[in-house]
Amino acid sequence: MSAPLEQVVVHPLVLLSIVDHFNRVAKDTKKRVVGMLLGERYKGRIDVTNCYALPFEEDDKDPEIWFLDHSYHEMMFSMFKKINAKELVVGWYSTGPKLRESDLDIHALVSNYNPNPVLVIVDVQPKELGVPTKAYVCIDDVSESGTEENQKTFQHLACEIGAFEAEEIGVEHLLRDVKDNQVTTVANQVVGKINALKGLKERLMEIRMYMDHVLDGKLPLNNDIMNQIQEVFNLLPNLNVENLVKAFAVNSNDNMLVMYISSVIRSVIAIHDLINNKLWNKDHERVIDALSDMPISDKADKGKDKKDAKGKEEKTEEAS
Repeated sequence: MSAPLEQVVVHPLVLLSIVDHFNRVAKDTKKRVVGMLLGERYKGRIDVTNCYALPFEEDDKDPEIWFLDHSYHEMMFSMFKKINAKELVVGWYSTGPKLRESDLDIHALVSNYNPNPVLVIVDVQPKELGVPTKAYVCIDDVSESGTEENQKTFQHLACEIGAFEAEEIGVEHLLRDVKDNQVTTVANQVVGKINALKGLKERLMEIRMYMDHVLDGKLPLNNDIMNQIQEVFNLLPNLNVENLVKAFAVNSNDNMLVMYISSVIRSVIAIHDLINNKLWNKDHERVIDALSDMPISDKADKGKDKKDAKGKEEKTEEAS
């Protein structure tokens, strides 16, 4: 029996392929695109390393009316299997950007090729910071009373963006044209921290919204969520301790001092190069002015003397 799924890792090639699929088929529309995910499963982790698009249509008014060409999928998978036999069907993807009513039916169709597939929803036009992917697995929702029939529902899985070493090198080459080389590493780190703080603020707002809904009775109390929130608060440092506050201040001051010294050194080096460049240009202009004021006969004689001297040097080298 295989271990239960705990994590889904989406690789960069998959994201690029899905975005390309969306731009070719459903850009500037409200439609979504669907395709199959290929990869490997090890214990409770799935690595999604490849994917391909599928012909898909659905009715906007009636969610029960949809079409997915599974014969096209079988043909594509047979060709992909000839290239890499290790890659198996691990699930399917959608550009949602949220779950829809027909997703359970599509998931049931995909389960014919994998008994426990995953659904990865990719937000190709994200409006918020963070990971643009969400992973789900289908489970049986058992009623507490036991009188009702079991229903299928989606359960959220941990999802992250990961890459092998070769993929990281390829992504770095692709980002060279996008990345501004004039921006320093320190500036990139500052921008990264600002984006991280914005993402943290959004997560805190989601926690606050959930707590407000629970207090107002709009959502039921979930003990698992409450335990995780309590664990987050338990990990927060106690800023009432004077030694801890002093340690944070010393660490921050040390980092700022290193950044300040680095900026000063960079400015001094830039000024030094600028002065050297101006001196070189001034000497070069002086030489050009001296040559322009020299008579033409003197220039020819000077050039002839240089040519004769060069010829003598070549003869001396041949004799030696």
